Amino acid sequence: MAKICVTPRVEGTGGMASFRLKFEQGLKARGIDVTHDLDEKSDVVLVIAGTRFLPDLKRARRRGIRVAQRLDGINWVHRVRWAGLRYTVRAEYGNFMLALIRNRFADRVIYQSHFVRSWWENWYGVANAPATVIHNGVDLQAYTPEGEGERPMDKIRMLLLEGSLARGLNSGLFHAVAVAEKMSAKQPMEVVVAGTVDEATQRKILAQGGKSGLSIEFLGTVPRVEIPKLARSSHLMFCAEVNPPCPNSVIESLACGLPIIGFDTGSLRELVGDEAGCIAPYGANHGNWKRPMPIRWRFRRGKCWRNRNRFGGPQGGGRKRSLVWRRWLIRISRFCWSN
Repeated sequence: MAKICVTPRVEGTGGMASFRLKFEQGLKARGIDVTHDLDEKSDVVLVIAGTRFLPDLKRARRRGIRVAQRLDGINWVHRVRWAGLRYTVRAEYGNFMLALIRNRFADRVIYQSHFVRSWWENWYGVANAPATVIHNGVDLQAYTPEGEGERPMDKIRMLLLEGSLARGLNSGLFHAVAVAEKMSAKQPMEVVVAGTVDEATQRKILAQGGKSGLSIEFLGTVPRVEIPKLARSSHLMFCAEVNPPCPNSVIESLACGLPIIGFDTGSLRELVGDEAGCIAPYGANHGNWKRPMPIRWRFRRGKCWRNRNRFGGPQGGGRKRSLVWRRWLIRISRFCWSN
């Protein structure tokens, strides 16, 4: 039986932990055994995050085991906005370890998006190993427009779905509220935030929304099984992340038929295109954390809402753009094993 070593064994509710769980479930369903021990015999090692077990990785290569690396985005916020000493040290250490594995250990490199690939190659040069781009996949049986969930009839519900919008990562939340305030001039709006938000940020956001009468609700961390229902209970999804590498929240919302709105940074236009939402120019230097210009949304919000049936629904453009997770699994597996 073929065996793959997935390392490190990331635990949690989203991001790399979510990828690891879905990937391992898919491999086992296809008869491929999975281990997390680099000293065990395996055919391929897949590195999905930074790891301090470099000596173990080196020994695996010496035994003739191929090493593939799956790369997310680069830590960059701390370079343009102070986010605390601990965050800064961890971010720089993470970048260093990922770059070291990519340049010294990886026999195959998988980037989550074309944006991520160009980002890594601009910062650290072209990888020494064969590389490809494979977008994140989604289970279209679980993430579907049909199922439990009811949208309000008296207002437009804007969903923000992020792992964390706390402290140094909270700027997108303020942008979302500013956009919703502009849109509320035509239609009553509600902002629903699913994800970690610190109390200080919540107070600021509620104070900002209170001035305009905007309804804002913080749900905290939502179990993954509840995300499809939450998406189906919303009218559109705002991508709050600046320079998103390949956000699962966007791909999952697309699969549920939600139109996506956001600013043209990172991989967002690459994922959404013109048929699955409205992507507006940022209007400022987002690389230096400048404030965007929500005024530009006046020219796009009407188009996005008028065309919501074309963007969403069972046959909407967003669902067609979603990569079925079984096909995604096969593509990753084939590339890892390919000669």
